Amino acid sequence: MQFHVAGFRRISLFLTLVPLVWLAQGCSDDTGKKPHAGAGPKAVSILNVSYDPTRELYKDFNEVFAAHWLKETGQKVSITPSHDGSGKQARSVIGGNEADVVTLALANDIDNIVKKSDGLIAKDWQSRLPNNSAPYTSTIIFLVRKGNPKGIKDWNDLLKPDVEIITPDPATSGGACWNYLAAWGFVLKRELGDLAKLHDPKQADAVAKAQEKAFAFVKEMFGHVKVLDSGARSATLTFVKKRRGDVLLAWENEAIFSVKDMKKGEYEIVVPSISIRAEPSVAVVDKIVDKHGTRKVAEAYLKYLYSPEGQRIAAKHYYRPRVVEGIPEEYMKNFAKVELFEIGDVFGGWAKAYREHFGKGGLYEKMSKAKR
Repeated sequence: MQFHVAGFRRISLFLTLVPLVWLAQGCSDDTGKKPHAGAGPKAVSILNVSYDPTRELYKDFNEVFAAHWLKETGQKVSITPSHDGSGKQARSVIGGNEADVVTLALANDIDNIVKKSDGLIAKDWQSRLPNNSAPYTSTIIFLVRKGNPKGIKDWNDLLKPDVEIITPDPATSGGACWNYLAAWGFVLKRELGDLAKLHDPKQADAVAKAQEKAFAFVKEMFGHVKVLDSGARSATLTFVKKRRGDVLLAWENEAIFSVKDMKKGEYEIVVPSISIRAEPSVAVVDKIVDKHGTRKVAEAYLKYLYSPEGQRIAAKHYYRPRVVEGIPEEYMKNFAKVELFEIGDVFGGWAKAYREHFGKGGLYEKMSKAKR
C-alpha cells in the first residue's frame, strides 16, 4: 500500500483547520448562525397574579415596563396578567399557580400565602419596598345611577328600606373586605365622635357599645345585598352592565372608571363623609422566581411601580399615587377629598382585622349565619 505525501499534507491541514473553524463559531446559536454583534440576553416572561380592578392599570404598565427593561438591559420581557378576586387569587398561588409576582388587594392576602405555603414568599416581604410594599392607594366610595334616585349621600342611607346594595363577597374579594371595614369605621366615628377614643382605656364602655352598633349596622347593610359577586370587577359589571341594585360599594378607581370609561352619563359618584385608606400590596414570589430564574426582572418590575412613570400610570388609571409631584393635574383632580382612616388605627392592622372579622368563626361569618 502506497502512502502519498501530498494526500497526508491535505489531511493534516484539514485536521488543523477544523478546530479553528469550530472555535470561530463558538458564539453561534443552535442553528449554526452567528448572532449579530451586541445581541441581548435570552427573552424572559413573568406572571403577575393580580386582583380584579387592575386590568387596565397593568395592561398599560406592562407595556411601559417592557420597553424600559429592553432599553436598560437589552432583554425582552413579556408579562402575563391574571385577574380575579384577591382572596381567590391568593388561594390559587397557594394551590400551585406559579406567579412570579403578586399584586393583590390587601396585605393579608399576601400574608396568607406566606402562612399557608412552603416558603413561597419570605416573611419580610412587606419591608422590601417603600410604604409597606403598597405602591399606590385607593378608598371606598359609592356609585349610583344618574340623578341619585334613592338619595344616597352617606353610609346611613344604605339602610333605607328600598335600597339594594351591590358589593362583592368578603370571603373571596379584598375589595369587599375594605367595603366592610369602611362601613364599620363610619359607625365607630359616628358613635364616638373621635376615633382616637378607641385607644383610650377610659372609653372602654363607650367603645364596646360602639362596636356593638357597628356589628348591627354592617349586618343590616349586608342584608340589603342581593348579589355577592366573587370580585370587585364582577360586582361592577353586575351594577353597570346588568343594571342590578341601587348603589355599588366600589373602589374609588373602579367607580371613576365606570363613570368615565364604561357608561358615560349614566352614573355618578357619591363620596361618603368618611372612608378607609385602602392599600393594595405587592410582592415577589421568592420560591417561584428562584425556580424560574426571574428574580432580577421581577424585583425590577415591582420597583418600577414606584418610579415617576409608574406613579403616573397608577394615577392615570385612578389609583392614588404615593408621590404626587409631577403627576398631571388632570389625573389628580379625579380624587375626591374625603376623611380617611387607617386600618392600623381603627382595627389594629390586617392580621388582627382579618382574624376578628373574616377568619373562621369571625364576625362576618357570625352575621352571615344570622341572616340565614
